Amino acid sequence: MKANVYLNKRDQIGKIDPRLWGSFTEQLGRSIYEGIYQPDHPLADEDGFRTDVIEAVKSLNVPLVRYPGGNFVSGYNWEDGIGPRDQRPTRLDLAWRSIESNQFGLHEFMKWCQKVGAEPDMAVNLGSRGIDAARNLVEYANFPKGTFWSDLRRQNGAEEPFNIKVWSLGNEMDGDWQIGHKTAEEYGRLAHETAKAMKLVDPSIELIASGSSLRTMTTFGEWEETLLDHVYDDVEYLSLHQYYGNEDNDLPKFLSSSVDFDGFINDVVAICDAVKARKHSSKTINLSMDEWNVWYHSHAADDAQKPWQHAPHLLEDHYNFEDALVVGGLAITLMKHSDRVKIGCLAQLVNVIAPIMTNAEGTPSIWYQSIFYPYQQVAKYGQGISLNSQVLVDSYSSGSNEVPYLDTVSVYNPEQNEIVIFAENKSQDNMQLAVNLNGFELGTIKEATQFAGYDIKQTNEDQVMQLETLNDVKVVTDKVQAELQPLSWNMIRVKVNN
Repeated sequence: MKANVYLNKRDQIGKIDPRLWGSFTEQLGRSIYEGIYQPDHPLADEDGFRTDVIEAVKSLNVPLVRYPGGNFVSGYNWEDGIGPRDQRPTRLDLAWRSIESNQFGLHEFMKWCQKVGAEPDMAVNLGSRGIDAARNLVEYANFPKGTFWSDLRRQNGAEEPFNIKVWSLGNEMDGDWQIGHKTAEEYGRLAHETAKAMKLVDPSIELIASGSSLRTMTTFGEWEETLLDHVYDDVEYLSLHQYYGNEDNDLPKFLSSSVDFDGFINDVVAICDAVKARKHSSKTINLSMDEWNVWYHSHAADDAQKPWQHAPHLLEDHYNFEDALVVGGLAITLMKHSDRVKIGCLAQLVNVIAPIMTNAEGTPSIWYQSIFYPYQQVAKYGQGISLNSQVLVDSYSSGSNEVPYLDTVSVYNPEQNEIVIFAENKSQDNMQLAVNLNGFELGTIKEATQFAGYDIKQTNEDQVMQLETLNDVKVVTDKVQAELQPLSWNMIRVKVNN
């Protein structure tokens, strides 16, 4: 099979915000406890954080982490997680029907973010709580000193403000599973008033309003319009969430997830811009895809889980090779929308639908899932300016979608003097790829890798999966040529001469 891609240096989509490759953690299952925080583990540091996890997260180059939810935040009292640990209350977590010890809270999260080099995205509870708790939290976190909440922070060991700049106004408020679920009108009014109060405390913060939980929600579209009527002038971003699964064991349909993902983003952008036009506004609302991933393997085990345990094994999908291909395709789609999707959070980071898995004891202490590898590469090399591309390749039909066998995007990084080509072959055949780069003086191949050759159902508990060198690649004048293996994720870095 042949695939021809045509790019022009001047035909740019937009600069990729580094925060596009963020992630997410919450008090759910073993995401925090036995994941990020386990004081009695042999590899725990002086703060109780697992150093093996810290190093794994740093190797992923994660720039931003959303916390503390997720569904958990809609019943969470942030004050439970501050102060001396022996005085913190143990609570029922109604979102996941678990026991929450509150041994990990705001201060622990901020210290951990500093150690892994990530910026926080702090969510406030707009389910069971509202304006007062949110503005108090901003004061506690960001106000220097001299007030009740800022001085309490200093008393609890943080002399300097945390200066959290990104805040989420609740989570999935359109979902009836949410504690404090609201109609779009109810949530819009509350989000507006909460945003107003939070920005009175700290005008420098950026806010994310909670959009639709899934594209398939019956309220999708209407929810966004009603919400934006209330908060358009208050927020910088609208969130959207999307997960994919392969319950039907239909690989072509599963690989078409990126096409559906693309349509979802296009729809939300259109809604935002329609409200902008109707309001005669000069402001553009950008998007935060702050939950995206594959999620379906663990559903049966989760349904059988007994409630009211501390750090139970929940949402522990063990990802296979086809899942990695889907995650790679979704990541390519995000780069194609870098002009509007500015924040992204792979959900989640450790143990819970995650690229990183830990064992509470024994060896290996940590292992990487199949999805770790494409995520690691986009987070490290998906930096710079994404380019529009014209792709000529055969396609197949899946439902109402027409799916190209090649999924690709190229990123120009002028700081590194390189073009990075991400290319996924969705076909069962070898693919002869030719990428024509107009406007660039191409140099040598800096790096070329492939993730290929595995059975689609193979998982990585035994840690045999790895990125390998892509040998059949070369530069011919203004063209990059490569032979891609069937069902493969590929990355090619090419030096450009300025």
